[in-house]
Amino acid sequence: MALTDPLGDMLTRIRNGQQAKKDSVLSPASKLRARVLEVLQREGYIRGFSDDVTGAHPQLRIELKYFEGEPAIKHIARVSKPGRRVYSGSKELPIVRNGLGITIVSTPRGVLSDAEARSQNVGGEVLAEVF
Repeated sequence: MALTDPLGDMLTRIRNGQQAKKDSVLSPASKLRARVLEVLQREGYIRGFSDDVTGAHPQLRIELKYFEGEPAIKHIARVSKPGRRVYSGSKELPIVRNGLGITIVSTPRGVLSDAEARSQNVGGEVLAEVF
């Protein structure tokens, strides 16, 4: 079966893995997914990720992060979906939880967090929100 929203699938795998208290989860590899994981790692929501080429298809092993037994990610959700794309300028980027969370944005300068996009004065497609 073809996957219509690969990024949404990866976010769901992270959400489910943290609910099940897993150390790591696997997701099929792609450049977009790797860039989103780089933002999550920079912002401190995951411990890291690496390429896993043990199977027939390349995958990404995502190491989940916990703090005092609680997941570092309380909420992770897709904003721009295949049926409804959401775009925002640099001035109108959404602020998540009064600045305690981040918005992941795909810009012409790459995949950035909302704070990075504001500092570089670029907007783009709002991919996900995390807190």
